[in-house]
Amino acid sequence: MHSLGSQLKTLRTRHGMSLRDLAARSGVSATMLSQVERGVTEPSLSTLRRLAEVFGESVASLFDSSPPAVWISRPGTRSTLAGPRGLVRYERLTPGNGQLEVLRAVLPPGTATSEEPWAHASTECAYVVAGTLTVQIGDATHEVLAGESITFDSNRPHLYRNSTGSPVEYLVSITPPSP
Repeated sequence: MHSLGSQLKTLRTRHGMSLRDLAARSGVSATMLSQVERGVTEPSLSTLRRLAEVFGESVASLFDSSPPAVWISRPGTRSTLAGPRGLVRYERLTPGNGQLEVLRAVLPPGTATSEEPWAHASTECAYVVAGTLTVQIGDATHEVLAGESITFDSNRPHLYRNSTGSPVEYLVSITPPSP
C-alpha cells in the first residue's frame, strides 16, 4: 500500500497538482487522497479508476512505475483493491506493468461486484476457481462453474454476482488494465 501512495504522489506532483487540484478533478476528497498517499487507507477500485483517468493512465500505473523483470506474488504481501462499495476485495497478482492485470477475489454469498453493470475499454477473462459465478454482460446472464472461464469485451456493461450460498473464488485478467 505504501508504494501505491508513493506512486500516486509522484504522478500528482509530476502533473503539477496539489491534493485539492486532484480532488477537484477526480471527485475524491483531499482528505482521502492524503490518507492514500500516506498509506493509511486503501482506495476502492472505482477510486483508483477515477484517479488513473485524471492522469490518463491505467490503474496499474498507480502501483509501481518500474516493474521487475521477474515477479513472484506471495500471499500476505499482495496489494489489494476494494471493489465498489467494498463488496469485494481484489488481490493484485501481477506487477503494475501497464499491459496486463490479474486479480484474485472471493465474492461472498448473495453479493455482486457493483450495484449496476459498468464498462471499460479492455478485454476481460474471469476464471472460476471455486463455486459458481454469475456474469451479467449487457442483457445476457452466464453461469460460470469452477474450472470454467469466460472472456468478453469489457466495453459492454458487466458485473459479477454470487447467487449461491457459498463463497465464489475467481481470477480476473484484464488487458490492457482499465483506467
